[in-house]
Formats: sequence, structure tokens, C-alpha cells
Amino acid sequence: MTTAIEVNCSTGEVTERPLTAEELAANEAAQVQAEVDAKKAEVEAATKAEAKAALLSKLGITADEAALLLG
Repeated sequence: MTTAIEVNCSTGEVTERPLTAEELAANEAAQVQAEVDAKKAEVEAATKAEAKAALLSKLGITADEAALLLG
């Protein structure tokens, strides 16, 4: 079982306790959201790369040539 560790900074007392059902649910929801966010970022990066490649192809130049033009 997953546990929470609570430290009282004033006294140095350390308490270890099992997570509540609400804490477990919140952890699971956060994990699912993180996976969704990572997949979304991956799709956005791929879309951006495809658009960049299409534009360079349309212009008939390489990425290095585009960098020279913009630099």
C-alpha cells in the first residue's frame, strides 16, 4: 500500500500513514492527466514538425538554408 510521510518541521516528528481513498484517487487522476498532457505535447510537436517540413519543401529549401535566411 502507498503511504504518506508527514514531517513536523518544528519537532522533527515523522509520521508514516496509509493514503486515504481520496488521496489515492487524486494520485491516479494526476497520473492519467500527466499521460494525456504528454501525448498531447507529442502530437503537437509532430504536427509542428510536419508543417515545417511541408513549408520547407514548398519553398524548395533546406532547414539550413532557412536558418541562413532568418539569421
